[in-house]
Amino acid sequence: MSKGKFTKRFKENRNARGEEARTVRKIVSIVLLVLIIILVISGLVGYFYVKSALEPVEADSEEKVEVEIPIGSTSSTIATILEENGIIKNGLIFRFYIKLKNESDFQAGVYTFSPAMSMDEIIESLKNGKIVLETAHRVTIPEGLTIEQIAEIYADQFSFTSEEFLEKVNDEKYIKQLIKDYPLILTDDILNEEIRYPLEGYLFAITYDFYEEDPSIETIVEMMLDQTQAVVSQHFEEIEELDLTMHEAITFASIIEKETGHIDQRNEIAGVFYNRLEAGMPLQTDPTVLYAQGEHKDRVLYEDLEIESPYNTYYVEGLPVGPISNFAESSLEAVLNPVESDYYYFLHDHEGNIHYAETLEEHNQNKKNMNDE
Repeated sequence: MSKGKFTKRFKENRNARGEEARTVRKIVSIVLLVLIIILVISGLVGYFYVKSALEPVEADSEEKVEVEIPIGSTSSTIATILEENGIIKNGLIFRFYIKLKNESDFQAGVYTFSPAMSMDEIIESLKNGKIVLETAHRVTIPEGLTIEQIAEIYADQFSFTSEEFLEKVNDEKYIKQLIKDYPLILTDDILNEEIRYPLEGYLFAITYDFYEEDPSIETIVEMMLDQTQAVVSQHFEEIEELDLTMHEAITFASIIEKETGHIDQRNEIAGVFYNRLEAGMPLQTDPTVLYAQGEHKDRVLYEDLEIESPYNTYYVEGLPVGPISNFAESSLEAVLNPVESDYYYFLHDHEGNIHYAETLEEHNQNKKNMNDE
């Protein structure tokens, strides 16, 4: 091939490649431009969507909507309730918003909301518990009470008698329905014929607000079970890890509750009981004797220890047949987080202090020392 022809071919190829490159650059530029436009549009759409979701559903609305936030509701549950009632536009955006603002501690209750309310106004109401109805009754149920004592407290406040309350919580048909409604905390264990009251220990100790002048027994019981479930649900995994049934965990917590009113003593006492259980020793805890007798006494006598009852831990091995009272969350936490030790015995002195011992001889010496004081 002559030099002239080669040069011509070279120029033609170079021009062709240049044209191809320019075409590729144009296509890339167009594609990039389209992508940028799409991203900008998506960003704008997303921005305005979120902005709109954060604004009142209907700024000019004068409508009032009554909304109930149940006890134990999570932020997800609250968001769903508000969205379903037309108070917010989007539950997911609401959840992101309160998380970004680190908002929590929302109060249960019955509220009056409006579609005209801003997100911040709704949050403020939920935090402060601004409700539509004034509290008709506020009833405090202390820790460590039996169901009979709880019945008496409610009977003093409402129109039913303590006997009617106890009759309802012993109604087998009602109990079986509750087991279906609360499968996470209530099991067939509570149907044991030897159990005095199926719901003993399951009615949580807390202050309850009632917005009705005369709520039904069912309303009261289920409100209390809701609270128990809300508290206990936080400890499901720990209970399973210890290979305890729900009934065993609550029974154990009730014993710890009755053994001491001092929170800082509960974990170590729980550790002593675990040591006894592992060694095959009886728990021998006096509160179970008193529950077995069904009466309060300031002092347990030796003759009391011989009562043949499935609740008496001097008579039965392991845990009693069921709880002996309600409990505070700290008692359940003690059951789930016992202090490891070599102690098998403990003794309360007159000032509320506890003296621990590894052997029976040491324990008896502690008794003698206390009696000599």
